[in-house]
Amino acid sequence: MDNISVSDQLLAIYVFVDDYLKENPLVAEWRRSPNSCPAFTDAEVITIALTQGVFGCQTLKKAYLLVSSSFHDAFPNLCCYKEWLRRLHNLTGLVGHLIWAALLPLKESLYLVDGKPIPVCKTIRHGRVRLLREDGAYFGKGSTGWFFGFKLHALVHISGQIVTAILTPGNWPERKLAQALVEPVKGAILLADLGYRSQELEMSLFNDNQMILIHPETCREKRVLISSVRERVETTFSQLWTHFIDRVFSRSWNGLWNTIKLKLVHHNLCKAGIIPA
Repeated sequence: MDNISVSDQLLAIYVFVDDYLKENPLVAEWRRSPNSCPAFTDAEVITIALTQGVFGCQTLKKAYLLVSSSFHDAFPNLCCYKEWLRRLHNLTGLVGHLIWAALLPLKESLYLVDGKPIPVCKTIRHGRVRLLREDGAYFGKGSTGWFFGFKLHALVHISGQIVTAILTPGNWPERKLAQALVEPVKGAILLADLGYRSQELEMSLFNDNQMILIHPETCREKRVLISSVRERVETTFSQLWTHFIDRVFSRSWNGLWNTIKLKLVHHNLCKAGIIPA
């Protein structure tokens, strides 16, 4: 990717974030100090963080260094890395709002829900791992076996856009998160795997959200059709994994969750056509 196309993407991301802040001033109300209008703006802070997906680099630090060395003229008031990272993590609430802000209108009432492991170490280190243990990292079991870390639960629209996401310890069962994930959605069909099999959950989703839960057990004669549709959510997770969402470099839960949310924003920006995939 040449410098011109990267510059265009930086501009598109900045305009998206800056426009959202101007249209939603209440999300910036956390700034109640004499420094509430810094020369280096919050929109610039988040724009640099989202370049991690643009450059395809593994860490936020690498993205910062690439911007500071190659695009310093675009950010004349750029602060040092430690200050930038502190500012970024203070904006974690805003990053969550941007996931929704990047969504296109959701026309079809068909959603898919699933959970994927976020291991913090390789299997060989399970016996001595300490990373993020105090922040909730725990042992869980996925389709490929045991892992130590967290689990990302996501509600994905049939278009591939991510509507909501929750990060939990690795041992939390999927069905306990389904109600929270679908809270913003009413009157739709939800496709899931057998991990969400629960008559109580089916009744709860129908009564509270007018949502019909379908999994292979409830519709055995249509299993092939359900599997083909659910391939789309697998594709969404694969695209996220391509952007290194399964590689943990953070040393705190807040840092990990904020980094994941940034990648969810980048994914939705690509789906919305604001930046190329």
